[in-house]
Amino acid sequence: MKGESAKRYALLLAARDSEYVIKMYNGYFNVFVQAFGDDGENWDLFRVVEGEFPKLEDLHKYDGFVISGSPYDAYANDHWILRLCFLIQKLDAMQKRVLGICFGHQVLCRALGGRVGKARAGWDIGVRKVIMAESLFQCRFFDEFGEFPPSAKILECHQDEVLEVPLGAEVLAFSDKAGVEMFCMGDHILGIQGHPEYTKDILSNLVDRLTSKELLDRDFASDVKAQLEADDPERNFWEKLCKSFLKGI
Repeated sequence: MKGESAKRYALLLAARDSEYVIKMYNGYFNVFVQAFGDDGENWDLFRVVEGEFPKLEDLHKYDGFVISGSPYDAYANDHWILRLCFLIQKLDAMQKRVLGICFGHQVLCRALGGRVGKARAGWDIGVRKVIMAESLFQCRFFDEFGEFPPSAKILECHQDEVLEVPLGAEVLAFSDKAGVEMFCMGDHILGIQGHPEYTKDILSNLVDRLTSKELLDRDFASDVKAQLEADDPERNFWEKLCKSFLKGI
Protein backbone atom coordinates (compact mmCIF):
# COMPACT_ATOMS: atom_id res chain seq x y z
CA MET A 1 0.00 0.00 0.00
CA LYS A 2 1.24 3.45 -0.85
CA GLY A 3 0.01 7.00 -0.63
CA GLU A 4 -3.58 7.55 0.37
CA SER A 5 -4.37 3.81 0.33
CA ALA A 6 -1.98 3.07 3.21
CA LYS A 7 -3.70 2.32 6.50
CA ARG A 8 -2.94 4.68 9.36
CA TYR A 9 -2.94 3.92 13.07
CA ALA A 10 -2.18 5.89 16.22
CA LEU A 11 -0.57 4.72 19.46
CA LEU A 12 -1.84 6.68 22.45
CA LEU A 13 1.08 6.11 24.82
CA ALA A 14 0.06 6.37 28.47
CA ALA A 15 3.46 5.47 29.95
CA ARG A 16 6.91 7.00 29.81
CA ASP A 17 9.66 4.98 28.17
CA SER A 18 11.86 3.12 30.65
CA GLU A 19 15.63 3.22 30.27
CA TYR A 20 15.60 -0.50 29.50
CA VAL A 21 12.99 -0.24 26.73
CA ILE A 22 14.82 2.72 25.19
CA LYS A 23 18.10 0.77 25.24
CA MET A 24 16.69 -2.50 23.90
CA TYR A 25 13.79 -1.38 21.67
CA ASN A 26 14.27 2.37 21.19
CA GLY A 27 11.00 3.02 23.04
CA TYR A 28 7.58 1.49 23.60
CA PHE A 29 6.35 2.82 20.26
CA ASN A 30 8.60 0.34 18.48
CA VAL A 31 7.44 -2.48 20.77
CA PHE A 32 3.83 -1.86 19.72
CA VAL A 33 4.59 -1.43 16.02
CA GLN A 34 6.64 -4.63 15.99
CA ALA A 35 3.73 -6.47 17.60
CA PHE A 36 0.78 -5.00 15.69
CA GLY A 37 2.20 -3.25 12.62
CA ASP A 38 2.65 -4.48 9.06
CA ASP A 39 4.67 -3.26 6.09
CA GLY A 40 3.12 -0.35 4.23
CA GLU A 41 1.23 1.06 7.21
CA ASN A 42 1.66 4.44 8.85
CA TRP A 43 1.84 4.58 12.64
CA ASP A 44 1.82 7.84 14.62
CA LEU A 45 2.80 8.31 18.26
CA PHE A 46 0.93 10.53 20.71
CA ARG A 47 2.35 10.68 24.23
CA VAL A 48 -0.97 11.26 25.97
CA VAL A 49 0.70 10.90 29.38
CA GLU A 50 2.58 14.09 28.47
CA GLY A 51 -0.56 15.83 27.22
CA GLU A 52 0.09 15.15 23.53
CA PHE A 53 -3.16 14.23 21.76
CA PRO A 54 -4.29 13.95 18.14
CA LYS A 55 -6.32 16.89 16.88
CA LEU A 56 -10.04 16.19 16.78
CA GLU A 57 -10.17 17.26 13.14
CA ASP A 58 -7.59 14.58 12.28
CA LEU A 59 -9.33 11.60 13.91
CA HIS A 60 -11.10 10.62 10.71
CA LYS A 61 -7.73 10.00 9.05
CA TYR A 62 -7.02 6.97 11.24
CA ASP A 63 -8.13 3.38 10.71
CA GLY A 64 -7.57 2.49 14.35
CA PHE A 65 -6.13 3.49 17.71
CA VAL A 66 -4.20 1.61 20.40
CA ILE A 67 -4.12 2.78 24.04
CA SER A 68 -1.13 1.45 25.97
CA GLY A 69 -0.62 0.36 29.53
CA SER A 70 0.38 2.85 32.23
CA PRO A 71 1.54 3.02 35.86
CA TYR A 72 -1.34 5.45 36.48
CA ASP A 73 -4.80 4.49 37.72
CA ALA A 74 -7.48 4.53 35.02
CA TYR A 75 -9.96 5.79 37.62
CA ALA A 76 -7.79 8.78 38.61
CA ASN A 77 -8.75 12.34 37.70
CA ASP A 78 -5.47 13.61 36.26
CA HIS A 79 -6.21 16.10 33.50
CA TRP A 80 -4.69 13.93 30.76
CA ILE A 81 -6.73 10.90 31.88
CA LEU A 82 -9.97 12.89 31.79
CA ARG A 83 -8.97 14.23 28.38
CA LEU A 84 -8.29 10.67 27.22
CA CYS A 85 -11.75 9.63 28.41
CA PHE A 86 -13.27 12.41 26.32
CA LEU A 87 -11.25 11.27 23.28
CA ILE A 88 -12.45 7.69 23.77
CA GLN A 89 -16.05 8.87 23.86
CA LYS A 90 -15.46 10.79 20.64
CA LEU A 91 -13.88 7.76 18.95
CA ASP A 92 -16.74 5.56 20.13
CA ALA A 93 -19.26 7.98 18.60
CA MET A 94 -17.27 7.86 15.34
CA GLN A 95 -17.22 4.03 15.46
CA LYS A 96 -13.43 4.07 15.21
CA ARG A 97 -11.65 0.87 16.17
CA VAL A 98 -9.90 1.27 19.51
CA LEU A 99 -7.76 -1.40 21.18
CA GLY A 100 -6.97 -0.89 24.87
CA ILE A 101 -4.13 -2.73 26.60
CA CYS A 102 -4.01 -3.06 30.44
CA PHE A 103 -4.55 0.58 31.55
CA GLY A 104 -6.01 1.12 28.07
CA HIS A 105 -8.49 -1.72 28.68
CA GLN A 106 -9.47 -0.16 32.00
CA VAL A 107 -9.76 3.43 30.75
CA LEU A 108 -11.94 2.27 27.84
CA CYS A 109 -14.25 0.72 30.40
CA ARG A 110 -14.32 3.85 32.56
CA ALA A 111 -14.88 6.26 29.67
CA LEU A 112 -17.77 4.22 28.29
CA GLY A 113 -19.67 3.84 31.56
CA GLY A 114 -18.14 0.83 33.31
CA ARG A 115 -16.43 0.59 36.68
CA VAL A 116 -12.71 0.16 37.44
CA GLY A 117 -10.89 -0.21 40.75
CA LYS A 118 -8.19 -2.01 42.70
CA ALA A 119 -7.93 -5.69 41.81
CA ARG A 120 -9.71 -7.83 44.39
CA ALA A 121 -6.90 -10.41 44.27
CA GLY A 122 -4.05 -7.88 44.40
CA TRP A 123 -1.13 -7.79 41.99
CA ASP A 124 -1.27 -10.07 38.96
CA ILE A 125 2.17 -10.35 37.39
CA GLY A 126 3.55 -13.10 35.19
CA VAL A 127 2.14 -15.61 32.71
CA ARG A 128 -1.62 -15.95 33.08
CA LYS A 129 -3.94 -18.53 31.49
CA VAL A 130 -6.94 -16.72 30.04
CA ILE A 131 -10.18 -18.61 29.37
CA MET A 132 -12.20 -17.68 26.30
CA ALA A 133 -15.91 -17.04 26.87
CA GLU A 134 -18.63 -18.31 24.55
CA SER A 135 -19.40 -14.72 23.53
CA LEU A 136 -15.99 -14.47 21.83
CA PHE A 137 -17.08 -16.79 19.06
CA GLN A 138 -19.95 -14.46 18.14
CA CYS A 139 -17.73 -11.43 17.45
CA ARG A 140 -18.03 -10.40 13.83
CA PHE A 141 -14.64 -8.68 13.77
CA PHE A 142 -13.02 -12.10 14.30
CA ASP A 143 -14.84 -13.76 11.37
CA GLU A 144 -11.59 -14.16 9.43
CA PHE A 145 -9.53 -15.19 12.45
CA GLY A 146 -10.17 -18.89 12.26
CA GLU A 147 -10.60 -21.29 15.17
CA PHE A 148 -10.07 -20.07 18.73
CA PRO A 149 -8.41 -22.18 21.43
CA PRO A 150 -10.33 -22.61 24.69
CA SER A 151 -7.57 -20.70 26.50
CA ALA A 152 -4.36 -18.80 25.82
CA LYS A 153 -1.50 -17.59 28.03
CA ILE A 154 -0.60 -13.90 28.19
CA LEU A 155 1.80 -11.71 30.18
CA GLU A 156 0.13 -9.66 32.92
CA CYS A 157 1.23 -6.79 35.15
CA HIS A 158 -1.54 -4.93 36.96
CA GLN A 159 -3.05 -4.19 40.36
CA ASP A 160 -6.25 -2.58 39.03
CA GLU A 161 -9.02 -4.28 37.08
CA VAL A 162 -12.38 -3.86 35.38
CA LEU A 163 -15.03 -4.44 38.02
CA GLU A 164 -18.07 -3.88 35.82
CA VAL A 165 -18.18 -3.57 32.04
CA PRO A 166 -20.17 -0.76 30.36
CA LEU A 167 -23.80 -1.29 29.43
CA GLY A 168 -23.93 -3.23 26.17
CA ALA A 169 -20.39 -4.62 26.49
CA GLU A 170 -19.58 -8.33 26.18
CA VAL A 171 -17.04 -10.11 28.39
CA LEU A 172 -14.91 -12.17 26.00
CA ALA A 173 -12.41 -13.79 28.38
CA PHE A 174 -11.66 -14.28 32.09
CA SER A 175 -9.11 -15.92 34.37
CA ASP A 176 -8.76 -17.18 37.92
CA LYS A 177 -7.45 -13.72 38.87
CA ALA A 178 -9.77 -11.39 36.95
CA GLY A 179 -13.38 -11.67 35.85
CA VAL A 180 -12.81 -9.44 32.81
CA GLU A 181 -9.63 -10.27 30.92
CA MET A 182 -11.11 -9.08 27.63
CA PHE A 183 -14.27 -7.23 26.58
CA CYS A 184 -15.75 -5.61 23.50
CA MET A 185 -18.41 -3.10 22.63
CA GLY A 186 -19.92 -3.47 19.20
CA ASP A 187 -17.39 -4.10 16.44
CA HIS A 188 -15.09 -1.19 17.29
CA ILE A 189 -14.01 -1.38 20.96
CA LEU A 190 -11.74 -4.11 22.36
CA GLY A 191 -10.03 -4.17 25.76
CA ILE A 192 -7.39 -6.70 26.84
CA GLN A 193 -6.15 -6.74 30.45
CA GLY A 194 -2.89 -8.53 29.65
CA HIS A 195 0.05 -7.35 27.56
CA PRO A 196 0.10 -9.01 24.12
CA GLU A 197 2.91 -6.65 23.09
CA TYR A 198 5.25 -7.49 26.00
CA THR A 199 8.25 -9.76 25.75
CA LYS A 200 9.41 -11.66 28.82
CA ASP A 201 12.53 -9.52 29.17
CA ILE A 202 10.43 -6.32 29.28
CA LEU A 203 8.28 -7.74 32.07
CA SER A 204 11.30 -9.09 33.95
CA ASN A 205 12.92 -5.65 33.91
CA LEU A 206 9.65 -4.08 35.06
CA VAL A 207 9.51 -6.51 37.98
CA ASP A 208 13.05 -5.45 38.93
CA ARG A 209 12.06 -1.77 38.85
CA LEU A 210 8.92 -2.32 40.91
CA THR A 211 10.94 -4.30 43.44
CA SER A 212 13.64 -1.61 43.68
CA LYS A 213 10.91 0.94 44.44
CA GLU A 214 9.57 -1.41 47.15
CA LEU A 215 6.26 -1.78 45.33
CA LEU A 216 6.71 -5.55 45.22
CA ASP A 217 7.78 -7.95 47.94
CA ARG A 218 11.13 -9.50 47.03
CA ASP A 219 9.93 -13.07 47.59
CA PHE A 220 6.89 -12.42 45.38
CA ALA A 221 9.15 -10.91 42.71
CA SER A 222 11.45 -13.93 42.83
CA ASP A 223 8.47 -16.25 42.33
CA VAL A 224 7.32 -14.17 39.35
CA LYS A 225 10.74 -14.30 37.71
CA ALA A 226 10.97 -18.04 38.27
CA GLN A 227 7.59 -18.48 36.59
CA LEU A 228 8.72 -16.31 33.67
CA GLU A 229 11.69 -18.61 33.16
CA ALA A 230 9.52 -21.73 33.29
CA ASP A 231 6.54 -20.64 31.19
CA ASP A 232 5.82 -18.74 27.99
CA PRO A 233 2.96 -16.53 26.78
CA GLU A 234 1.28 -17.37 23.48
CA ARG A 235 2.34 -14.14 21.81
CA ASN A 236 1.59 -15.24 18.26
CA PHE A 237 -2.04 -15.89 19.15
CA TRP A 238 -2.50 -12.54 20.90
CA GLU A 239 -0.74 -10.56 18.19
CA LYS A 240 -2.89 -12.22 15.55
CA LEU A 241 -6.03 -11.49 17.57
CA CYS A 242 -5.12 -7.80 17.95
CA LYS A 243 -4.30 -7.45 14.27
CA SER A 244 -7.53 -9.22 13.32
CA PHE A 245 -9.48 -6.70 15.38
CA LEU A 246 -7.62 -3.59 14.22
CA LYS A 247 -7.46 -4.52 10.56
CA GLY A 248 -10.26 -7.00 9.95
CA ILE A 249 -7.86 -9.70 8.77
